[in-house]
Amino acid sequence: MSGGPTSGRKAILRNNRAMTPHRIAVLALDGVVGLDLGTPAQVFGTARAADLTPLYTVEVCTPGRQPVRSTAGFQVLPEHGLELLDAADTVIVPGIHDGPPLTDGTLDAPVAAALRAAHDRGARIMSICTGAFVLAAAGLLDGRRATTHWGYADRFRRFHPHVDLDPDVLFVDGGRVLTSAGVAAGIDLCLHVIRTDHGTDVANRAARRCVVPPWREGGQAQYIERPVPRAVEAGTAATREWARQRLHEPVALRDLAAHARMSVRTFTRHFRSETGLSPAQWLLQQRTEHARLLLETTDLPVDRVARHAGFGTTAALRQHFHSRVGVAPTAYRRAFRRPPHPAGSTGGETAAGSVVVGSP
Repeated sequence: MSGGPTSGRKAILRNNRAMTPHRIAVLALDGVVGLDLGTPAQVFGTARAADLTPLYTVEVCTPGRQPVRSTAGFQVLPEHGLELLDAADTVIVPGIHDGPPLTDGTLDAPVAAALRAAHDRGARIMSICTGAFVLAAAGLLDGRRATTHWGYADRFRRFHPHVDLDPDVLFVDGGRVLTSAGVAAGIDLCLHVIRTDHGTDVANRAARRCVVPPWREGGQAQYIERPVPRAVEAGTAATREWARQRLHEPVALRDLAAHARMSVRTFTRHFRSETGLSPAQWLLQQRTEHARLLLETTDLPVDRVARHAGFGTTAALRQHFHSRVGVAPTAYRRAFRRPPHPAGSTGGETAAGSVVVGSP
C-alpha cells in the first residue's frame, strides 16, 4: 500500500536535499510495452517546481545500447547502455510483452547485476506492469510485497514463489522498491512518487498537464467490474463532487445515499463498482489529500487544517495522516511548504483550479 512510514520519512530527506533534477533511468528490454516505456518521460517530465524548473530528467537505456523491439511496432534506439543505471537516482523497468523473463523467469546476468548494483548503492527501483518479472528475476522482490498485471499473477507466482504478490492493487510502495499493475497503474505510481518527493501540489499540476486523475489510492482494486456507469443508470459522480465540497462537514453514508437518491445498499454497490473503494475509504482518501494540500499551500494552524479537512480534531488528523502519509502533519508541512509565489503567478490550485476551504 502506498504512503508507508518508510517512504514518508525518505520523502522528507529527499525533499530537503539541494534542488537538482532527479535522474531517472528507464531500462527497456526486448518486447517493451510502448505505453509503459513512454509513461515515465511523460509524467515525470511534466513535474515542475514553482519557478517551472524541471524536477526530473528521464533517459532510456538498453543492454549494450542495442535497439530493442516494442509492442507498438517501433524500435527503441537508446542513447545509453546499462552504465546509465550506475548514475541514476531512480531506475524504472517498463513492462514487457514476450520473451524472458516473462516466459521463463530468467534474466540475462549483466542486466540482473546492473539492477542489483543500482539497488545496493541506494537507487530507487520501480516497475510498471510486467516489469515486475524483471525485478523478481533479479532477486529484488524476494520476501517483499509486490504487484503486477492481474492477468499474469498465476505465472508470476509459479516463477517467483518467494515474492508476496498482491495482484488486487494498483501499486505497492515498498520504500526503495515499488511495483505497479498494468498500463494506467504505471501513471498512478509515477504520480505517487512525485507526490512523495515534492508534495501534492506539484503532483496535481503534473496530473493536470497529463490530463489524468491526480490521485488513485495504491490499494484500490486493479479490476473494477463497472468503471463507467451505464447511461440508463444513475451513477455516483455527482454525489462524489457534492461530498468533495463538504469535506469539512460530517458526511454519513446515509447522507451520500440520500443525495444519490438510492438505498444505502444500492449506493454502496454502485460506489464501489465505480471507484473500487468503499464510501468510507474514499472519504478518508479525499480528506487526507485535502489536508496535504492545505498544509502545503496555506498558513492555517494544524487544528484548523483538521477542521477544514473534516477530521475534526488535531489528534484525529495526526492519526490518519501518519497512517496514510507516514509522517506527522507538522513534519509534512516543514518538508513540503511551498515558498511564496513569484510576482504574477498563482498558487494553491487543486485539480479543479482552486483550493476549497470550507467553514470550520
